Amino acid sequence: MSPNRREFLALGVGALGVATLPRALRRRDRLVRRTIPVMGTIAEVAVRHPNEAWAQKAIDAALDELRRVDRTMTRFRDDSDVGRANLAAGKDHVVVSEDTAEVLAAALMWARRSEGRFDPCLGRVSELWHVETRSQPPAEGEIVPLENGHFYRDLELERRGSAPRVLLTNARAAVDLGGIGKGYGVDLAGQALRNHGINNALVNVGGDLVALGTDENDEPWKIGVRSPDHLEQVAAVVRVSDRAVATSGDYLRFFKYHGQVYHHLMDPITGAPRRTAMRSITVEASTCMAADAAATALFGEDPAAARAVLERAAPGARVVNSI
Repeated sequence: MSPNRREFLALGVGALGVATLPRALRRRDRLVRRTIPVMGTIAEVAVRHPNEAWAQKAIDAALDELRRVDRTMTRFRDDSDVGRANLAAGKDHVVVSEDTAEVLAAALMWARRSEGRFDPCLGRVSELWHVETRSQPPAEGEIVPLENGHFYRDLELERRGSAPRVLLTNARAAVDLGGIGKGYGVDLAGQALRNHGINNALVNVGGDLVALGTDENDEPWKIGVRSPDHLEQVAAVVRVSDRAVATSGDYLRFFKYHGQVYHHLMDPITGAPRRTAMRSITVEASTCMAADAAATALFGEDPAAARAVLERAAPGARVVNSI
């Protein structure tokens, strides 16, 4: 039977929840949780450990990693790596951190192996549509210059000596790592927990989640995927241990106009929200960065196309649910 609403602990405001059962923790473990706003959403870290003070110290380290990635890779700050690269678009190279270079390299790999389904340089498209503040679509004349841009081809990543640096060769291109950077941050947060000896924990940032070890019953963590039409209900359940899961959906960030839903998942071909009957897709992978990129790239794709992209970009990853 599917778990009911009472059995689910909502982690963040994303598409995933984690079931917690009302039985005593084994080996006198405590389940210690912390929730903060970060990366434009809600992050929660849940740690299973017998020493609450040590668990809190580990959580501090995990949240520090999330904040650091947010500061470094957000497109909403001019002093971030991404902000500086976007300001210099069409002009000059910008030196970036090793972390940013790693994410950009992964993003370019996903762009190429997904044949442009994933594009880390859609910042102008995202800025134009900004669904959190719009009540109607932009004018056609604003959209046309951003159609079929393949803007990832305008991103150059190289090294000058020991320092990585980037150049956007087209002023219409702007880096937006919203479809991959959050997953990278979750991976670093999970590693911070491991570095503190934490073997059983969850990190969830708005639907991008990494599960370490097992739950309070020594079983894989039970992950619930939200129903797009009834957000307080669970549409599917997956079990996860030492793996990552990410969900992309059209039902958390959107506006409606003349009966049409315009969500935040942009189509690199049309320069507009992707038109599809799909409401959400959930991907499991070895890293949250891979799951995050895959869920972004494969939203709206048919199963055969999705499998082909995963075989090229993330062998071993799989679509666990689509609605």
